[in-house]
Amino acid sequence: MSKRSSLPRPPRPAVPLAVLVLTAVLTACGGSADDGSAAAAETSPAQGFPVSIENRFGTTEIPAEPQRVVTVGFNDQDFVLGLGVTPVGERELLGDYDAPTRPWAQELLPAEEIPTVGGAEIDVEAVAALEPDLIVGVYSFMDQAVYDQLSGIAPTLAQTDEYADGATPWQEQTLLIGRALGREEEAQRLVDDVEGRFAQAVEGNPDFAGRSLAVDLTGVGSGHYLLGADDLRTQFFTDLGFTVPDASTDVSLERLDLLEADVLAVNGYDRADADADSLFSALDVVTQDRTVLLGGYSGDVSAALGFGSPLSLPYLLDEVVPALAAAADGDPATAVPALG
Repeated sequence: MSKRSSLPRPPRPAVPLAVLVLTAVLTACGGSADDGSAAAAETSPAQGFPVSIENRFGTTEIPAEPQRVVTVGFNDQDFVLGLGVTPVGERELLGDYDAPTRPWAQELLPAEEIPTVGGAEIDVEAVAALEPDLIVGVYSFMDQAVYDQLSGIAPTLAQTDEYADGATPWQEQTLLIGRALGREEEAQRLVDDVEGRFAQAVEGNPDFAGRSLAVDLTGVGSGHYLLGADDLRTQFFTDLGFTVPDASTDVSLERLDLLEADVLAVNGYDRADADADSLFSALDVVTQDRTVLLGGYSGDVSAALGFGSPLSLPYLLDEVVPALAAAADGDPATAVPALG
């Protein structure tokens, strides 16, 4: 297929695990786009330093409140912004999505563009040139060698060894970064707020509970890629009550039946793309209108799913939950709107 998944690739052969969809990589259940920015934590002066945080490569020792923060993870900039800190440098987001225009972060982004420090790979020299006093890379897929290089520049926050590479839940990522910034209380408030929005969506949609859901990433591998619980993009759906497979897997044209589920969410397809894919269009889950098309990778919905941050998740709740409800209601006559 001609489309690119435009996703950051973890160091595994041909498997795009948990990526910031830059692909397009949420803002309030029942609110507007402005609500997402309002959900950002109200900040107060950081305290409690020095701070020591264990990570999978060693210990991050932060002697004082960071003043110059560089984010080298594919979505870490959203978490830092949500905690009231503007990074002086950030990882370039891969693909065709215009990240500086993302609607859920507009009120928090600076007027001037934030310098980038690499795309597919971290540009260590560019990081050093920004003279950071904290480097945040929870969702960076960095290895020990890169961590050692970055740690020679400034204290570097990597993910812990509690989760698989790139699979740290958004709640834990928020709290981890909040601790590094000296904003633990703000981080907890942010987590509580977004979890409250999910709770509202769950209460309003009891049909989601226990329903199987397939998340299809198009244009990857053999053309379709089924995301499992090992990919962060599925957490949005499981937090709503849906169930997903344990592991992600490539889906060949001969095994499109793997996409059959109570509900199918398709990342990378709009209506024209779906109609042009005759084998896909013949699936029962498609013909029975139990499919939600999240739109192309350059769209806001796909990007919000990829970012998976406490800023983008409320936006995603607003945009996607109504379509999921229409797909899960068991009535083929209910039209499911295409998104993105």
